[in-house]
Amino acid sequence: MTPAARVQAAIDILDRVIDAARSEGAPADRIIADWARNNRYAGSKDRRAVRELVYSAIRICGEVPETGRAALLALAEEDTSLRECFDGSQYGPERIGEEEGVASRGIAPGWLTEALAHSGVSHEEREALLGRAPLDIRINTLKASTETVELPQDGEPLALPNALRFASGTQVEQWPAYRDGKIEVQDLGSQLACRAADARPGETVLDLCAGAGGKTLALAASMELRGRLIASDTDLRRGRQLLPRAERAGAAGIETRLLDPGRELEVLGDLTGQVDCVLVDAPCSGTGTWRRKPEAKWRLTPHALQRYADLQDHLLDVAARLVKPGGRVVFVTCSLLDAEGPDRFEAFLVGNSRWEADIPELPLGRQRGKGIRLSPFHDGTDGFFIARAVLPC
Repeated sequence: MTPAARVQAAIDILDRVIDAARSEGAPADRIIADWARNNRYAGSKDRRAVRELVYSAIRICGEVPETGRAALLALAEEDTSLRECFDGSQYGPERIGEEEGVASRGIAPGWLTEALAHSGVSHEEREALLGRAPLDIRINTLKASTETVELPQDGEPLALPNALRFASGTQVEQWPAYRDGKIEVQDLGSQLACRAADARPGETVLDLCAGAGGKTLALAASMELRGRLIASDTDLRRGRQLLPRAERAGAAGIETRLLDPGRELEVLGDLTGQVDCVLVDAPCSGTGTWRRKPEAKWRLTPHALQRYADLQDHLLDVAARLVKPGGRVVFVTCSLLDAEGPDRFEAFLVGNSRWEADIPELPLGRQRGKGIRLSPFHDGTDGFFIARAVLPC
């Protein structure tokens, strides 16, 4: 592909990303994968270049652009070589008009930038959300240790003893250690959330919103396969990913339960007052994960944010019913918005007067309300809010 053809391909993909953001359609990575599958003439270098153009344009545009072309023109304002690609050639974009519209630059839509600022997220922290995330792994202590695991390259040691960091794009999935279940890809922030859960051998632990099971597997390692570990979720497709992952990781015996949204206790009612720890890794806006999914800033609305907050309140109430005296609820969101973190946790404590906040002691993070906030700028992790409450005996 010529450079101009790459730019036109990026424009076409961005048009689809923008439409999907407005209609809650497919995420950008799936749209890019579909384009690559349907355009097999594009070589690996072409695919990488087009992908880079798409994500670079997303990162610099605050409000949702009118078109993919407007987004690329914003990117071209700082890159003369890109402007030259608007040459009207056969497979390239049309020449730039004298008064052609260019997308506005910024970190996020205005209302969302304001919400982040009101949540104490500084300008530097907001800018860091649009960087590129590294690749972190967790050494699976059910099968290996830092002393025994053999990796093709050295990773950067992190704040937890079994965490290592590699450059973004490192092909970890091709390593024998990954295929053998000795390592798992997991952001350090997620690993710290599991550290806050403090799951211990012999306990009964519930991962309430387990998804594909990344945190479930970390909990299993902490429990050393002793005790009872239940993973539940409302998404059957994602839940099906857990069992093969658990088999690869040597994490036998994990129970799985499929939940009906809003009627979780119909499936979990037998656990009422029986659980030592409930991890509530609640669905949220994902503002802390923009380094991986930058188009998420275009998909969020104030109404959707309120729906997430209401769901988080509900899940915390479900969790509270299941914990036995002396047990704990660990509340986690990958968001930097107070509406999905400190505010929700404080509302839970106000509505459940017997419960007490127990701020986790973690090697990274800063206190926010009665919990801990992690951020890319300060901690090099995805953005998280992590809080813990205990039910006294």
